[in-house]
Amino acid sequence: MSTPAYTAPPPRSVMQTSNLKQHLGTGILALVLLSAPAWLHYVGGYNDIASRVLIYGLAAMGLNLLLGHTGGLSFGHAAYFGLGSYGVGLMLKYMTHNVLLALLGGALLGGIVAAVLAPIAVRRRGIYFAMITIAIGQMFYFIAIRWQAVTGGYDGLTGFSRHTLHLFGFDWTMGSLGFYYLVVACFALGALLLWIVLNSPLGHTFVAIRENQKRLTFLGLPVQRYAAISFALSGLIVALAGGLNALLDNFTSPNTLNYTFSGDLVVIAVLGGMRNFWGPLVGAAIFVLVRDYASSVTDNWMSVIGLIFVLSVLFFPLGVMGFLQRKGKTS
Repeated sequence: MSTPAYTAPPPRSVMQTSNLKQHLGTGILALVLLSAPAWLHYVGGYNDIASRVLIYGLAAMGLNLLLGHTGGLSFGHAAYFGLGSYGVGLMLKYMTHNVLLALLGGALLGGIVAAVLAPIAVRRRGIYFAMITIAIGQMFYFIAIRWQAVTGGYDGLTGFSRHTLHLFGFDWTMGSLGFYYLVVACFALGALLLWIVLNSPLGHTFVAIRENQKRLTFLGLPVQRYAAISFALSGLIVALAGGLNALLDNFTSPNTLNYTFSGDLVVIAVLGGMRNFWGPLVGAAIFVLVRDYASSVTDNWMSVIGLIFVLSVLFFPLGVMGFLQRKGKTS
């Protein structure tokens, strides 16, 4: 039997060039986000839509930890987005006026619920896993509708708003501009957590589960345990994004828990590129901007989103960032 050919690792110079490009791209992105309020109005944008892009981008990146990196297709992550939203709203309405404390509470609520339900969901893979996540998500959707005394039912939860944040002796006003930079800070924190996880042995295990779960099982690794960790971390990040969304609108409703919003997050991740770290952010920018423009032109804006998604799957199966990354390697 012939031994497999040895493949040498890439030269150190190639790896250093790749790392330099990644750091340069991240630096450019940070500069763009920090300077966005200064130039957005020149291109017809505004602070709230930039905040929406970052919120949806963070939620899609959280989902993508499970979808693109661990290989679990979830149509129920709107549940954790909605739990984060309701958690923030209820804390601001009844417990505290501290925005950071409310965000922490909402994120922990979604993360803890995801951690409790993860061992149940990850017992199955493929379509059965997707069906379980839908069932779990719809359970919370109907709880929010029926528990009208707490959640407001179909009308949603109102009566809370953003309050000035007193931090290190400074007053951080939560107007449109101040809230945008709060979203940038939370987005950076969530992205940093995801980057650390994905570049650790734990993150490499997630990718190995995606690539060949059976082989890992034969090697004796507790695959379900690692998949559950990915599920819980994913739910935590998505819940943080949900809390920010409640603060952006000063309102939340059962629609944030519905499976249709879970589908939106999947579309965003696939559109931008599931195998690229920043792909979901690019997908969120496309989704939010197209929706904002198309909804001002026609009531049938969902057809426009659907057409773009179909064209993306046909011509850019790796997503926009995947296509650009492959184009850069071949050029």
